[in-house]
This record gives sequence, C-alpha cells and structure tokens, in this order.
Amino acid sequence: MKENNFQAKLIKELKSRFPGCIVLKNDAGYIQGIPDLLVLYNNNWAALECKRDEAEMFQSQDRGNQPYYVKRMNEMSYASYIYPENKKEVLNELEQALKFSR
Repeated sequence: MKENNFQAKLIKELKSRFPGCIVLKNDAGYIQGIPDLLVLYNNNWAALECKRDEAEMFQSQDRGNQPYYVKRMNEMSYASYIYPENKKEVLNELEQALKFSR
C-alpha cells in the first residue's frame, strides 16, 4: 500500500475513533522531519509519522530528523511512527494518550 493511501484511510479512522478531533497534515517542506499528522482532541494532541510499511520505518531511522522529532514530540505529549503492521497497537496507545494528559 502506498503511504498516501494508508494516510488517507488512517485520517478517516482517526476521525471515526475520536469524534470531533482535528487532524492536520504537516508541511514536510517547512520543517524537515516533523511528523506527517497532528491530531488535536479535546485538550490533548498527538503526532503521527506515517510509513508505507515496517521496512520503510526502519530505513527512516538512519536518515533525516524524523527520529529526533518523533522522540521529542513523544516526550511532550504522544508521537509515534504508524504503519499497517503496528496500526492497531499505535491507535490503542493513542487512545490512552488522548484520554489522559501525560
């Protein structure tokens, strides 16, 4: 599955799972490495970096600023890589993070 197809389906699922949330797509050209999506829900937020598959996630660990921003934003609230193979686990973690402020 292409990353943009996965991302589009994920946004629909996020809006269904978190009614009233706002999902923003970040501009990769503005700050290189910032995660793809910002999810705003009630008084909480989370950032998600979408990947086509697990292999692409591991490849991205060796280049660019993505690992830095995912780690930093996770320390602030919640951030994670998300791809088809870990989607269920990440969405469960996201649900806990958005329900309770860290």
